[in-house]
Amino acid sequence: MAAIAAVVLAAGEGTRMRSTRPKVLHDVCGAPMLTHVLATARALGASPLVVVAGAGEAEVRAAVSAADLAWVSQPERKGTGDAVRRCRAALAGFSGTALVLYGDVPLLRAETVRGLLDAHQRAGACASVLSCEVPDPAAYGRIVRGRDGFLSAIVEFADATEDQRSIREINSGLMALELPIAWELLDRLQPNNRKQEYYLTDVVALALASGKRAVAHRAGDPGECLGINTQEELARSAAVLNRRNLAAHMAAGVRVIAPELTWVEAGVEIGPETAILPFSVIHAGVRIGSHCEVGPFAHLRAGAVLEDHAEVGNFVEVKKSRLGRHSKAKHLSYLGDATIGARVNIGAGTITANYDGKAKHETIIEDGASTGSGTVLVAPVRMGKNSSTGAGAIVTRGHDVAAGETVVGVPARPLRAGSRSGGKP
Repeated sequence: MAAIAAVVLAAGEGTRMRSTRPKVLHDVCGAPMLTHVLATARALGASPLVVVAGAGEAEVRAAVSAADLAWVSQPERKGTGDAVRRCRAALAGFSGTALVLYGDVPLLRAETVRGLLDAHQRAGACASVLSCEVPDPAAYGRIVRGRDGFLSAIVEFADATEDQRSIREINSGLMALELPIAWELLDRLQPNNRKQEYYLTDVVALALASGKRAVAHRAGDPGECLGINTQEELARSAAVLNRRNLAAHMAAGVRVIAPELTWVEAGVEIGPETAILPFSVIHAGVRIGSHCEVGPFAHLRAGAVLEDHAEVGNFVEVKKSRLGRHSKAKHLSYLGDATIGARVNIGAGTITANYDGKAKHETIIEDGASTGSGTVLVAPVRMGKNSSTGAGAIVTRGHDVAAGETVVGVPARPLRAGSRSGGKP
């Protein structure tokens, strides 16, 4: 396998998104769409990895900062050809195949790109494009093939004839360029089109006119190749990634009772034989052990950790908290910034009041403890081993519950021996 570099074009404004956020930073199933594209490039072993930024560059760079990224600025959007030409210094000395990817195409799989690379290298091509066939090609550039079936041209929609616009095979924009030879072709690009832009696709015509080889490799799933331009397309893409995530978890032994009613973002770890019940939402950055049960109607946010055999049920929200082995929070609770030990029972309606208006504070509930229904634990606070609270107890900040102790009331105080639960302390 030849050396592979990647150039990710991420300079677009995304005006059709109707948002002030840079287009490539819009979230798709738990991560900015640009992050998904970079993950695909890394899965292919691409190095160097160059990102061309423009609109909202500072925000984009801050959001996806990583040590393996080189950044190139395109302050004026003069076309995809101009964007790639600006990467010459970042790719100085590189010899091999440079992939040109797009930061708004998050559904693209690494195996699809490998298909393009294989076709490119088998043909000894100078430039290759990934194409796909769609029912409605809309404003995408058209793939024109000769009578022999080989690529003869790529024609942008604005410059296409009526016959060419009837072609359903479109250019995805993704390309493989052989460097350093392709730099000569890139230098020859001219803005001789209606948009007065430097089209990267013109490299194909220049290659063919120079006697060099160019190929178009058709992707099996056209949905992988299409960019996101609107909020509706963003939602559809997120749904596709959610289905992929769920399929991968089920293949690893996770029971998803109703996939169509479950949301699991990228970057979630779930152990085998765990059951995810309907209407559960699990965000990126969550780790769930094996033999757990989540839902229905559970909400697990970033930083939530469920150890083996833990259970989280109806209308329970867990954020940046750890629930120990065999511990349960089954009903109507909020657990934020909490460390909960093993075999703890969280009673219905229990809340860890972690925010004092200025800062977040931690709640610690040790092994074997239990909370009565409607308990409020005002952080920072600790419940010792095998301790408990009565129904409706409010444990105020700093008033820890000792090991084996039961507290009741508002504010919660130790229950005297021989008194009735809920009575006067």
